[in-house]
Amino acid sequence: MKIFIIITITCLIFFSMCYLGTGSDEKNIKSYASYPDSIQKIIHSNEQLNEKIKTISPIIAFLSNVFLFAIVFLITGYLIKETGFKRNFGNILIMGEILNAFDFIIIDMLWWRNSKRVRFSGTENMIEEYKNSKKHFISFIKGIFVFLIVAIIDGIVLAII
Repeated sequence: MKIFIIITITCLIFFSMCYLGTGSDEKNIKSYASYPDSIQKIIHSNEQLNEKIKTISPIIAFLSNVFLFAIVFLITGYLIKETGFKRNFGNILIMGEILNAFDFIIIDMLWWRNSKRVRFSGTENMIEEYKNSKKHFISFIKGIFVFLIVAIIDGIVLAII
């Protein structure tokens, strides 16, 4: 029961962060890499927005996600800590993969693709371009591996402490 409550709270916090991180060009530019290529080209042609684009290496982004979620799930995993690696690994993996699936299905496929909050000025009517799910799917696949690595790390740490 505890794991269900933690997963629910984690998903709600994650969605809240996504929602609050959108709503204007200045906020949306922070998620530039999530946007379809056709929208990115338009953003690049906008001088004001182009200056605000910050890109990082995909490897750095992956490792940053591993680090961030390892800390988040170490804290939440401690609340449901069990004896031994296998149980802790399983709990963390379940929490991570459910959050990843929630991000892909609820946030990306249902909310993001249909929300006007994520649209940049001048692209509000480009509905089909925003529905392109390629980058969301790639992020979902990467997330599977991120949360697998996080589960291994946190499973070991939780078994030791």
